[in-house]
Amino acid sequence: MLFRKHNRALGLIYSIIVLVTDKTNKLPRFHAMQSILLSAVGAIVGIVINIIFAGAAAAANSGALALLGSLIYLVFVVALLGAVIFAAIKAFQGQIFKLPIIGDLADKWSN
Repeated sequence: MLFRKHNRALGLIYSIIVLVTDKTNKLPRFHAMQSILLSAVGAIVGIVINIIFAGAAAAANSGALALLGSLIYLVFVVALLGAVIFAAIKAFQGQIFKLPIIGDLADKWSN
């Protein structure tokens, strides 16, 4: 758990460094901004899922509801990991791949 938090923080720090230092090359700026936005969306959705299902499971005193919340969270984390890996592969290939919704925002904000 501790490694995962530090790994996420290192990715965010690296993305911020790229945005601050590289003012001319659009490809790394775009992918850095998209990485920051994807990390933000992942953190927000993860927190929301935890709050909803932890609160509902505690209120209903239901282990089944807690299990459902854990499964939904697991599916979300796997989907997020898949999106990160796919975007990283496209970035290493030198292609601009826009993830739905946040890709357009990253394109606007990285200029």
